[in-house]
Amino acid sequence: MFSGIVEEAATVVAIEKNQDNIDITMECSFVNELKIDQSIAHNGVCLTVVRLTDATYTVTAIRETLLKSNLGLLKPGDKVNLERSMLLNARLDGHMVQGHVDQTAECTSVETADGSWYFTFRYDASKGNLTVEKGSISVNGVSLTVVNSQEDSFQTAIIPYTYEVTNFHRIQPGTVVNLEFDIIGKYVARILNRTS
Repeated sequence: MFSGIVEEAATVVAIEKNQDNIDITMECSFVNELKIDQSIAHNGVCLTVVRLTDATYTVTAIRETLLKSNLGLLKPGDKVNLERSMLLNARLDGHMVQGHVDQTAECTSVETADGSWYFTFRYDASKGNLTVEKGSISVNGVSLTVVNSQEDSFQTAIIPYTYEVTNFHRIQPGTVVNLEFDIIGKYVARILNRTS
């Protein structure tokens, strides 16, 4: 379980194809604190550490993950939002994020707003996911509040700290991002679909 509070944006140093899977090797400031088998959210996708060196660690993204996320688009030099799993005795500063990406979305616009930014994302609503005005959503693993909720799009307002610390400073129109919709909203939508 995660909170959507990104610790840092790590740099991809290598991508290796392994049949239908890819091994992603990254550098980050806390490599020396990691261990094999540890779960870390990568752009909101929960992946397991499978290899460690003094300076890097490696995770494997399988075919199912690559079909539902933007991880298959990564290349060396890209930045990936990282969050280690929550500690049970810690505050939940964001919202409950499972690390299970529901689908991708495309950024359609970035607008400046006198020191902050509005990002607009469009997604395939036919997959049954939805946003709620002022509800929570995870975009590339970042816990955010939905603004201007539409049937197949929404906006988020980004503060300068989030813009700099996460990979939001690299998102532009056409960029594909990972979405994890609010878990409570997903359960409500599922119940409503069953009763109608």
